Order: sequence, then C-alpha cells, then structure tokens
Amino acid sequence: MRLAWITALVLAADQITKWLAVRHLLDQPAVELLPFLDLVLVYNTGAAFGFLDDAGGWQNAFFVAVAVVVCAVIAVMLRRLGGRDPQARLALWLILSGAIGNVIDRVRQGYVVDFVHVHYRAFDFPAFNVADSAITIGAALLILDSLGWSLVGRKAGEANRAR
Repeated sequence: MRLAWITALVLAADQITKWLAVRHLLDQPAVELLPFLDLVLVYNTGAAFGFLDDAGGWQNAFFVAVAVVVCAVIAVMLRRLGGRDPQARLALWLILSGAIGNVIDRVRQGYVVDFVHVHYRAFDFPAFNVADSAITIGAALLILDSLGWSLVGRKAGEANRAR
C-alpha cells in the first residue's frame, strides 16, 4: 500500500486535465503546442485507437466491466506481491490508476475524454490522456521487469542477478 498515493496523483492529474480540455477545447480547432504535438478534444466511445468506436453503445458497458475485472486482478496481484518487486508494484499501480481514471469517464459520461495528439509527417497517433499514459508507462515497466531490467528500486545488475 505504500504506493497507493500514485493512484490519487494519477486520478487527480487525469480528471483535472480532462476537465481543462473540455473547458478550453470544446468547439475549438486543434491547438498546436509543438510541430508534432497538438491539444484536441476527442470523445472516445471505443477502446484504444478508436477500436469499436462506432459499435452502437454496447461497448461502453463492456469496457467498464472489463476494466473492473482488470482492476480486481491487479488488486490481487498487488496483495500477493507484498513488498517485493518495486518495479512490478509501481507498474501495477500505474495501470490500476489509469484504468480507474478511464472508468470514471465511461460511467459518468459514456465515453473517455482524450486530448493529447502526437503526429509527425505520415505518423498520426490517436489522441490519448493522462490515464492512457499511466497505463502505457505501467505496461512498459512490466515488460522491462519481465525481461529482468529494473529501473525502479534496484540497480539493473542487482535485479538481473536476483532472478
């Protein structure tokens, strides 16, 4: 539970930035921050990359249910980890936080608010938000952890020797 504060931090940042995006970007064209980075308001009723965005509405309840199950599984995993493996714990807290942030949107509004748009020439990444970023960083940390590469809590060499 020592890392539970991460959830509060991610949720606060996620919900505040989504509120600001809706408040300042509603009915506005994209706001260019950098040549490859825009702020643009997107209401995402689908999953990642707009998958099932036009499925007729059933997908919202489905994604909420999946997220609740995932959150429960992560809670069990965190309990089993106890104080071991700080990188895996951090990763799981980030994923849990991001999932909760997007579930809040889906339950309250029926969609997720996305607003960060990264693009470069022909590359165009779908808009995302703070919760999505937390999930992505958490997943990357889990992948690195499974490969024996630790960026959190132990030196990389110690992590590799411990496995």
